[in-house]
Amino acid sequence: MGLFKSADERRLDAIMMKIDMNMSNNYKDNAQMDLKDLEEAFEEIKAKGKMKPKKIAQYEIYLGDYQAKLRGYTHKDQKPYWT
Repeated sequence: MGLFKSADERRLDAIMMKIDMNMSNNYKDNAQMDLKDLEEAFEEIKAKGKMKPKKIAQYEIYLGDYQAKLRGYTHKDQKPYWT
């Protein structure tokens, strides 16, 4: 995490930290909601056009990684331990 980040970058980083925290605590539903927040915030920031293309590409990679990690990451698919 860099020292000189824009407010938009700090906002995205904060959401990513929430996702990591929820995943580490096995809060699957909260992690999914935070992923949606990240997607919406990223699209909003891209639409503003204030972020540099290099940073946009970097956050697109981060977003893709989180989308891949959280695919199928839900309590609905979890089998009960007693069966």
